[in-house]
Amino acid sequence: MASINLIEAFQEFKDAENIDRPTMMKVVEDVFKTLLRKKYGSDENFDVIVNAEKGDLEIIRHRMIVEDGQVEDPLAQVAYSDAAKIEPDFEVGEELLQEIDLYDFGRRAILAAKQTLASRISDLKKNVLAKKYGDRIGEIISAEVYQVWKKEILLLDEEGNELILPKSEQIPQDYFKKGENIRAVVKKVDMKNNNPVIILSRTSPDFLAKLLEIEVPEIFDGLIVIKKIVRDPGERAKVAVESYDDRIDPVGACVGMKGSRIHGIVRELKNENIDVINWTSNVQLLIQRSLTPAKITTMELDNEAHHANVYLKPDQVSLAIGRRGVNIKLACELTGFELDVYRDSEEETGEFDVDLEEFSDEIEPWIIDELKRVGCDTARSVLNLTAEELERRTDLEKETISELRKVLQAEFEKE
Repeated sequence: MASINLIEAFQEFKDAENIDRPTMMKVVEDVFKTLLRKKYGSDENFDVIVNAEKGDLEIIRHRMIVEDGQVEDPLAQVAYSDAAKIEPDFEVGEELLQEIDLYDFGRRAILAAKQTLASRISDLKKNVLAKKYGDRIGEIISAEVYQVWKKEILLLDEEGNELILPKSEQIPQDYFKKGENIRAVVKKVDMKNNNPVIILSRTSPDFLAKLLEIEVPEIFDGLIVIKKIVRDPGERAKVAVESYDDRIDPVGACVGMKGSRIHGIVRELKNENIDVINWTSNVQLLIQRSLTPAKITTMELDNEAHHANVYLKPDQVSLAIGRRGVNIKLACELTGFELDVYRDSEEETGEFDVDLEEFSDEIEPWIIDELKRVGCDTARSVLNLTAEELERRTDLEKETISELRKVLQAEFEKE
């Protein structure tokens, strides 16, 4: 048996555990049949026999023995006199099996075959990796931090495959060191220069959904279904759940006794506040629940425009809006409605007040919109907040706030 020392090439196959034996055999066979076609013009009368364990192979050529001068196809037939030189006992009509010495192909051709084989193995491993993680998109995996860079973190899974956790997919409070094990969800598999790049995420709603599935058996069993999740990573999340079993309280099951189930998830998400609410097809009730922890007094709903005006007591307005407007933003995402928050008119003291729209000739519309976004729709509602509070809760500059307050105060001084 001729050998060309393919042990190293075969070892590549063994390292890629997911490449099955038939695939391996087929690739090796294809590579050497290409060699045969280049040398003989056809591979029809050749058998490529691979011994993966020993790391070698042999090529057997089979031709029919015919009378001298009767050879019509040199690839499929051989003259009796030529066959007799190999083995004198041969007779016309028998099949001649002859082993091809691979070194007859030449050193350069053999080297090219080995390089082609190595390339095919590499491509197969890439395809296997891409398929493996393509099938696991949306699943949580644990991986070890191998390298921390400014814009991303390189991780290694249990098989040594490289995974990427970009900065944009990290929770703002995340801080990882080399050698640390972290959990993330497989977000997508990109191809870059024909290489699979596995992107992980800790900010995706899927990450929170899978954490809940791990912690809450009822979700895993399908008794409770997660209808929708919206997140501001590291800040706040809202989870709408529904139970298919009337005996199960979906919110209570997700939170657990004294918060036992939700606490572990909150720690994993770097103290992200998680509001779990009951899903309902009643839009008004869903909006009310989505603005938790604030309590709504009344609501004006426009289903066609997907818009709602929400009225709350003065002490509930800031709760509804939340820090940096996160609570109301998430409520809008969860319900699919644009929500405007107003102080309940019944709570007004009866003092003279002016709607902000009345100042549209003195105050720019975008400033009015920004004030309404934080629940200030009248002049007094703005003046009731200190300059520091306005600066903290809105995107307005100090100078803008100062000028704004002067304009509003001037109106009341006239009165």
